[in-house]
Amino acid sequence: MRTLLLLTLLFVTGAANATLSVDEIVKRVNKTIYYQGQDGRAQVNMTITDSQGRERKRRLTILRLDASNSDAIEGDAYESEQKFYVYFRRPADVSKMAFLVWKHLDKEDDRWLYLPALDLVKRIAATDKRTSFVGSDFFYEDVSGRRLNEDNHQLLETTDNYYIVKNTPKKPDSVEFAYYKMFIHKASFIPVQVEYYDSSNNKYREAKALAVDTIQGFPTVTKASMKNFRSGSKTVMTYRKIEYNVGLEDELFSERFLRNAPKKQLR
Repeated sequence: MRTLLLLTLLFVTGAANATLSVDEIVKRVNKTIYYQGQDGRAQVNMTITDSQGRERKRRLTILRLDASNSDAIEGDAYESEQKFYVYFRRPADVSKMAFLVWKHLDKEDDRWLYLPALDLVKRIAATDKRTSFVGSDFFYEDVSGRRLNEDNHQLLETTDNYYIVKNTPKKPDSVEFAYYKMFIHKASFIPVQVEYYDSSNNKYREAKALAVDTIQGFPTVTKASMKNFRSGSKTVMTYRKIEYNVGLEDELFSERFLRNAPKKQLR
């Protein structure tokens, strides 16, 4: 596992806390991936490569705002109401397209997609959250995150540098996977590899953190990939100009700004 070795060099694990419960581990993972700071902004370059080596590229900007105003893991910083705004810049066929998510804790998330060619705002059904995100190997749910209470979590193994956690859906009929395993770096709580398995125990999707940096004191994935073993395709996302605690306002995350993008905040 080349990625695991790479991140072992990036983060030298000290005396890692071996007494954490599996629930505490997944809470810290969720906070690290989706909830660092009260808000965030990043530019993303996406490259989609099919089984024949043909490439498609996309450029987008992601804005995020948390309802929680705390960074304490003991509070709700690891999982609170949250909003995402994704704005596409290139290529021409997706330019000005926008994706909006209102992430809820007690009901299904609200998701909208703005299609500028049709001047149409389309609601994305809850059943579509595990379908391709604008033609890539990432799913809509990969972008906004999966609620922790949707899965049962089991700590399979603890090594010197990693926690290995198995996650099994409580409602298996609602998803296409039987379970997924996370290889979590103990010092940073970044899942450096996530493997999705079907009911026959075949691995059919695999996410990897390819590069990690510390930004404003937060360990941050700056390059990630998703591989689909069934189709032979792969998507790589590279993150640039990452900022936390930008001061984004709640009104930006509304249907109004799907049609009229907030250019100042997307710069």
